[in-house]
Amino acid sequence: MSRPWLHRATEVAIHVMAGTAIAAVILIFVFVARETLPLFTSSAVQEEVTLSKMWLAQLWPGYDGAEHVWQPVSEIPKYGILPLFVGTLKVTSVAMLVAIPLAVGAALFVSQYASHRLREILKPVVELLAGIPSVVLGFFALIVLASWLQDALDLDSRLSALLAGIALALAVVPIIFTVCEEALGAVPRSYVEASTALGARRWQTILLVVLPSASPGIAAAIALGFGRAIGETMIVLMASGNAAILSGSVLDSTRTLSATIAAELAEVVFGGPHYTVLFFIGSLLFLMTFSVNLVGSIATARLKAKVGGRR
Repeated sequence: MSRPWLHRATEVAIHVMAGTAIAAVILIFVFVARETLPLFTSSAVQEEVTLSKMWLAQLWPGYDGAEHVWQPVSEIPKYGILPLFVGTLKVTSVAMLVAIPLAVGAALFVSQYASHRLREILKPVVELLAGIPSVVLGFFALIVLASWLQDALDLDSRLSALLAGIALALAVVPIIFTVCEEALGAVPRSYVEASTALGARRWQTILLVVLPSASPGIAAAIALGFGRAIGETMIVLMASGNAAILSGSVLDSTRTLSATIAAELAEVVFGGPHYTVLFFIGSLLFLMTFSVNLVGSIATARLKAKVGGRR
């Protein structure tokens, strides 16, 4: 029996939940932006820190030349943000270089090669990684992976950008895997059958038919994984070494933007320069994540149009 009031109530509930989610995101952004604003408007804050002091090398007492230094708690506060930015990019790059081949390869095997019974076992096992708390992965990296890497590569430091990136990849793999597996599974079976009928080998069908057809979903998966990696906190806080060093080597200890917020926000003076700079870092992370998702959306749309035009 039709119940118009129930349908209407369901529709209203859906609109309310969607509106609440959108409002929450907007309010979070407004709050972070409001706390960042004194960096541009407050003369008291600008006496201690400005954008130029954050991004450009400065001459500091005790240093031989111009340096990028992050020492906000010192006699002369120093807010050189470039080492944190470079550290974030290093850790995220290592994580994506490890996670993308593993996740896409696993998705290809599960969707194209594994039997139905094996697929029902492997897929939940890989996705189970997403349910492991990041602090557990960080603890595993700190206690186990750090020793393995140090012995294998004869490293001076146990904690490094390489270690943090590998540990972070464990958190990113299930996200990329899940979306990729769904995208590969959505490729019409007729495409594979047509390629096989034309004499293509299995690997040729996968490389020339399946992967291009699933490329929009794979691009979206990579964008989601990158956004997850760039904002991760606990893993990099525990495994990176937390040394704000401006270095291009992934074997050196490093510090990321998100780890800096987590480590220092609880100890700053409310409304002070250090407090404002940490919220500026939060705004920067928000913009970076938004940009990555936007680029991923554009790339996905273009790939969809390209794939659709070939059909």
